Amino acid sequence: MCIFICIVSVPVFASDMQSEINYLLAFLENSECQYERNGKIHTGKDTLDHVKKKYKYFKNKIDSTEKFIEYSATKSTLSGKYYMVLCKDSPKVKTQDWLLQELKNYRSKNS
Repeated sequence: MCIFICIVSVPVFASDMQSEINYLLAFLENSECQYERNGKIHTGKDTLDHVKKKYKYFKNKIDSTEKFIEYSATKSTLSGKYYMVLCKDSPKVKTQDWLLQELKNYRSKNS
């Protein structure tokens, strides 16, 4: 019985994680904020493409939405510089902190 329950519960978790990741990807793409990556400013679309590329590369290491943010949207793997978000009328923040806060908001609305 436990084996059946364990097998059934894994896809539910994976589904929840993928739903959260899809939400954050859409959030990035549709935001009017700009993104600073290695000193250059990028649009949401450019950032989305970059994050998706990193997600695909690190997918085997990602077992939670927080790990998705850590590996795909936190900092440059080459320079080590943190990605930053620049939103109108708000101070510049790390993309990691911004996405973790949005994930928290998403979870509170969907729990």
